[in-house]
Parts: sequence; C-alpha cells; structure tokens
Amino acid sequence: MSVIHSTDPDFRVCQISFDTLLAIQLEAEGRGWATRWSSVDGLRSQVREGAVILKSLMREERGGVVRAYRCLVLFSATDERGAGGIATIDLAPATLKSLDRIDRDPDVRRALVRMFSLSMNGISMVSKK
Repeated sequence: MSVIHSTDPDFRVCQISFDTLLAIQLEAEGRGWATRWSSVDGLRSQVREGAVILKSLMREERGGVVRAYRCLVLFSATDERGAGGIATIDLAPATLKSLDRIDRDPDVRRALVRMFSLSMNGISMVSKK
C-alpha cells in the first residue's frame, strides 16, 4: 500500500453519516476485507451515532489499478468519557469517490491534515501551567 499525500488527486476528507459508515462496514465485510470492525455490532459498540470524519490514508494497487483505499475514521466513542476515537477501514474506490468532500479549500485541507496527524499520534488533555 502506498501513502496518500495531501497533494494527491485521491486525497479526501469527508464528513459522513453514521448510516454511511455502517454501509461502508457492510461493504468491507462483504468483500472480506480485514481492515474494518469485526461486525456491525462491534462498530455500534464503539462508535456513537452522529457525524464521522473520514480521511484517505493509503491506496492498495494491483496491476496499476486501485483495488481499495484505507481510510482513517475519526468518531465520537460510545464510552461515558465523551472521548473521540480513530480507526482505519477499507473502502472501494467508487465508494470513496462518491463521498462529499470538506477539504476543497487549501487552508482547510492543511488544518484537517494537521488535525488527523495529531489524532494519530494521540491527544491528551493538558493542564495549563
């Protein structure tokens, strides 16, 4: 798999509904892809219903054709702490292309790239000194 950079034509940041995430999960299950939740019930147990942010991360190519995209999913967790979570899921190219983008403005794109970078490395509440 190759990493997708913010300057690549298939870079995307999309806001999707919980129902769209469920449909992506079902598609990944149907295709037998391993990068997904173990089941819809597993997803429901970890992801709070509501908007989810999805970012293309990597592309899997075979014979010069993109077979799948691995995406980061940023979501509100179902736990009582109100924390967020980040996970990966694989999408078909047509599915990713069909999603509404929120990253068309270059400044917004840079901010979203930074937000995902921080999220992947861990975010902690910090007491000010």
